[in-house]
Amino acid sequence: MSKSALEFAIFCIEAVAQRLHLPGNRVYDMLAKQSDILNTYLIPSFDVLHTQSKQYIVDDILSLMRERGVLP
Repeated sequence: MSKSALEFAIFCIEAVAQRLHLPGNRVYDMLAKQSDILNTYLIPSFDVLHTQSKQYIVDDILSLMRERGVLP
């Protein structure tokens, strides 16, 4: 994983945590351990996603989290 992709992953985790009012480590668990969204979507899609707005990225992640049963 490149440094840019790692920084993007951290940005995504913290942005989602802020939106959900949860600690970053809890969101990391949701994205990496409970659903594998981090490794199967965020990192592979980095080239496309990092060009989008923060709101778009967070909305997209939340939608995927609901789809995969991580959020109600």
